[in-house]
Amino acid sequence: MNKLEDSLNKIAENILYLDEASLTSLWEKYKAKMENFSFSPEWEKSVVIFSIINAIRVKNAIFNEQMIKKQKTEEAPPPQSRSGKPTLRLVK
Repeated sequence: MNKLEDSLNKIAENILYLDEASLTSLWEKYKAKMENFSFSPEWEKSVVIFSIINAIRVKNAIFNEQMIKKQKTEEAPPPQSRSGKPTLRLVK
C-alpha cells in the first residue's frame, strides 16, 4: 500500500469506532453547515463530516440488513414431508 492508502485505512479504522447514535445527533448541525455554503475550510470540513456521518449510517444499515437475512436463512429449516423424510420431486 502507498502512503495515501495507509492514511485512508487509519482514518477508516478511527471512524469505525464512532457511535452511530452520537453521530446522528450531529447530523442536523452539519447538514445546516453544509447547506450554508461559504468559501472556507470550515465549510469543507462540514461537508466531509456530514459525509462521514452518512457513510456510517449506510454501513450500519447494510450490516443490519445482512445480519437479519443471515438469521432468517439459518432459522428456516428445509421443507420436509410429514413422515420426516425430505421432500423429493421427480426431475425429467
